[in-house]
Amino acid sequence: MNRTPDARQAYDPQVVEKKWRERWEERRTNAVDLANAANPYFNLMMFPYPSAEGLHVGNVFAFVGSDIHGRTRRLQGYDVFEPLGFDAFGIHSENYALKVNTHPAKLIPKNIERFRRQLKRIGLMVDWDHEISTTDPAYYKWTQWIFVQLFKAGLAERKKAPVNWCPECKTVLANEQVIDGCCERHPETKVHQRFLEQWFFAITKYAQRLLDNLEIEDWSESTRRMQANWIGRSEGAELIFKGPGGEAIPVYTTRPDTIFGATWIVLAPEHPLVDACTGPEQRSTVDDYRRQAAEKDLVSRKVGEKVKTGVFAGTYAENPATGERVPIWIADYVLMEYGTGAIMAVPAHDERDFEFATQFDLPIVPVVQPDVSVKNRELPVVTWDGTLINSGQFDGMGCREAVKAITSWLADKGRGRAQVQYRLHDWCISRQRYWGPPIPIIHCDACGPVAVPDEDLPVLLPEIDDFRPDESDVSPLARHEEWFRVPCPQCGAKARRETDVSDTFLDSAWYFMRYPSTDFTDRAFDPELTERWLPVSQYIGGNEHAVLHLLYSRFVTMALYDLGLIGFERPYRRFRAHGTIVRDGNKMSKSRGNVVIPDEYIERWGADTFRMYLMFLGPYQEGGDFRAEGIAGIRRFLDKLWSAVCAAESSTETLGDAAIQRKLHQTIKKVTDDIEGLRYNTAIAALMEYLNVLRAGAAGDPGVDAVEPLVLMLAPFAPHLAEQCWELIGHQDSVFNAAWPEFDEASAREDVIELVVQVNGRVRGRITAARDVTKDEALALALADEAVQRHVTGKEVKQVIFVPGRLTNIVLRD
Repeated sequence: MNRTPDARQAYDPQVVEKKWRERWEERRTNAVDLANAANPYFNLMMFPYPSAEGLHVGNVFAFVGSDIHGRTRRLQGYDVFEPLGFDAFGIHSENYALKVNTHPAKLIPKNIERFRRQLKRIGLMVDWDHEISTTDPAYYKWTQWIFVQLFKAGLAERKKAPVNWCPECKTVLANEQVIDGCCERHPETKVHQRFLEQWFFAITKYAQRLLDNLEIEDWSESTRRMQANWIGRSEGAELIFKGPGGEAIPVYTTRPDTIFGATWIVLAPEHPLVDACTGPEQRSTVDDYRRQAAEKDLVSRKVGEKVKTGVFAGTYAENPATGERVPIWIADYVLMEYGTGAIMAVPAHDERDFEFATQFDLPIVPVVQPDVSVKNRELPVVTWDGTLINSGQFDGMGCREAVKAITSWLADKGRGRAQVQYRLHDWCISRQRYWGPPIPIIHCDACGPVAVPDEDLPVLLPEIDDFRPDESDVSPLARHEEWFRVPCPQCGAKARRETDVSDTFLDSAWYFMRYPSTDFTDRAFDPELTERWLPVSQYIGGNEHAVLHLLYSRFVTMALYDLGLIGFERPYRRFRAHGTIVRDGNKMSKSRGNVVIPDEYIERWGADTFRMYLMFLGPYQEGGDFRAEGIAGIRRFLDKLWSAVCAAESSTETLGDAAIQRKLHQTIKKVTDDIEGLRYNTAIAALMEYLNVLRAGAAGDPGVDAVEPLVLMLAPFAPHLAEQCWELIGHQDSVFNAAWPEFDEASAREDVIELVVQVNGRVRGRITAARDVTKDEALALALADEAVQRHVTGKEVKQVIFVPGRLTNIVLRD
């Protein structure tokens, strides 16, 4: 059989892909009628930051995987909306602009144009009519509007707080941006702490709701766990110690049962009661220590140093349970942002407190007698499995029982109450940089902070030349009086614009809501389109955003829902995190010289080959190891498929071969299930296996009936080639307007099955039989099997138990 197509039909990916990119654009194949879609499906991939380097292989891997899902849904009958935009504000863009001495307003549009060109080249099913950029005033007008809505609802507040400050970036850093005490962007630059007036969103008001909704989110278990840990719910009690002047010093603890063993308390250096609790002879020592603590970043203090530091304040507090005086210490391992900024120290039952007590020779009083089941019985004993000792009337009580009893006892005395605490703290959205949306607030001496009226939005970011940040703690915008001096919207008096810009996490917390409504200039999101298309049907992104981005977008969605602005409180119906691509076993980096530049591979092999190779590397949610030599195998598969299609075009064969028909329906089942589970690598393997059967089994060239379903299943992976093949076999319309092949279970069933043969209930062999084999036929085949014969020869068969399709059990007489 001649399997080589005419030379004029040789597969040339560059020609095929250029043709179909142009045709998709001409025919508006990827555009969606948002207003009239009968079966809406919003397929979304996290929008990229448009770096100057352009699209990297990790971007391609992520976007192609999401695109495959979307294209499959379209073939399954959905109206798939797959928009894309650019997360283009922020410090990454600004720092690069400073490095190359180019204004970001000139740099970013060029980066976006390059990204857009590369994204189109890889064949995504993007509806570019609804592209967004966070730097576009038409977009950030509505980011500012959302801020105003939250401000009016009491969810945005300006307050002074300790923050991480990078001297190199000259701005505030989130805790996640501090690595080993240094800035993630400048590994040699130590981060220190500053106290600044900042704008915060009151996300802590939503802590329990954010936690509760995790139970119903269709996310991976690891993503849910990361978010739950970040929110950090704990149950305990707030207990009141009395300071040297009778001041109430509340401490939060998850172990109120150990209060009788609290032998000192610790205040954070920033605690407002430090001055009142510092004795005169210790004043200079405490002041020096507080200055040193202020030089440390919050992350290092959270993690804790091997050698604990602290100073005695020179005064004492009263333990609410024992009435005894306990010393007050100041130590930087206690943070104001968690709990009350004060802790009680129980060194007999807490490792950190035990180390501190040992270092500073402080008293240790055991108050829990561990059960015999507790292996480690040396101090410190950290366990719930024990009974109280040295605890007055509570001696002999179990730890868990004592939590409620002691909390209730102290509550009756006005010295405690049960409390739930969260690790989550309010979201700081202020940034003292230039490249971001100005926060839409005007400060008036008479009226206080006033929201910019809706009709004056957007507050445009002025194009200034001196956008380099400095050490002044304020944004470069604060150097431009001509911009920030404005009248108060309420009273008309002289006032001052807020000069901080907002965090890029706010830009991305709501962007998915804007996509369906980009045609509207008078509303952030059109009610009818929003109801039709949202929440997002499937969202795919990187694990690095599995905590903060998802958390912030959930919070903003809940807040807008509570304000009656949208009709849903969960932004995404389903979220999946994609994996990571490494090269030759190593993480890609410029220093290693192993970065994969997609353009080079696409130019040589074609986008479809590159798409399929990336998906073939491993499970999409895990990633894989890029090895350049492996891509040739994918190209050979596509060449063979092209040949089969070209041969089918002139073939008169029909799908009459039972083996091919069976394999086809097995492949449909396998590929459908694997795509649903994002197991693209095994779906591709199934397509390869079917093609091999097709080429080896047909009496003549395979007919259209056998090839057409293969082209349909290939289409999500290699869309350009699938379109060309679809046209070759006689179709005029796009392959993506066709229907996904239907699976028929009867056609997929094998004609022969394997039966287990037992003798007296023990497995003695396996036989191959027809699917409809009878009991007598199965017994005859079993008795003819050599392995079975060794156990039945010379013995009488008493009974035969036959389970169709599964086993034959021969029971012998004793």
